[in-house]
Amino acid sequence: MGHRMDSEKRLKIAIQKSGRLADMSLQLLEKCGIQLSKSRDQLLCRSQNFPLDVFLVRDDDIPAFLATDVCQLGVLGQNVLREKQAVGNGKFAGLVEELPLGYGRCRLSIAVPQGFAYDGLASLQGKTIATSYKGLLGAYLTANNISADIVTMEGAVEVAPRTHLADVICDLVSTGNTLISNGLVETDVILQSEAVLVKNQIADAEIAQLCDKLMSRIKAVQRAAQSRYIMLNSPTDSLAAIKAVLPGSQSPTVMPLQGRDDMVAVHAVCEEGVFWDTMEELKANGANSILVVPIEKMLD
Repeated sequence: MGHRMDSEKRLKIAIQKSGRLADMSLQLLEKCGIQLSKSRDQLLCRSQNFPLDVFLVRDDDIPAFLATDVCQLGVLGQNVLREKQAVGNGKFAGLVEELPLGYGRCRLSIAVPQGFAYDGLASLQGKTIATSYKGLLGAYLTANNISADIVTMEGAVEVAPRTHLADVICDLVSTGNTLISNGLVETDVILQSEAVLVKNQIADAEIAQLCDKLMSRIKAVQRAAQSRYIMLNSPTDSLAAIKAVLPGSQSPTVMPLQGRDDMVAVHAVCEEGVFWDTMEELKANGANSILVVPIEKMLD
């Protein structure tokens, strides 16, 4: 029996070891019903109830873990993956963005100091640009026929113009507060980024099957997060109008109400937001006793 357990094939996923992507990714796995032995200080978490091992590493290292098949899946920002693909001489070409995850949103932008006479990308001709994203910036400049010097910096890119290391910068922006506090103005967005589930070319059929199973759970969690279960009572003659108001609902369940010929109960899964104005519109069409509840799991 022990031998069978040892030889059990396990899917391996790499996620960031700290920061907001790490927390959101671990929450996502938990919502998929995966229980992890919490050893956050270590490199590895094992799941007790699903054949999955979670590697906690620097986001910069995740593409290499995938390219060398240490892990088959990874969660990382598109900005990290695409930068590696831009500078990696084809080493990361086999990595595929399987699923956008909807968190970790940011953008890679060009920003210039206040007072810089910016008039479109042509203003960057012959200038010096500081960035940590040499590959993406280089490709963007080439595509737009701009010739500029790129200075690669690991951190604190936003101080480059003040310290005269560069004329302008290209950096990740989420709120824009860092730019403002450094007297910089965002001009061009090179890439809109979010966290994505990335997969390598899985050769093993059993591992591929485990991967499909996990992906279907993640998709189910995403759908549930966006969906609401709505229950209401409707006058029978308002039913058509009420069905028309229900957002993103397939076909609602309609049931008789005991002892009432003129009223029915309507239950529906709405895969779009159910907002206050939706509820008010339902009420205006004759609905009452309207209940909207979150959905924990959905599987078709």
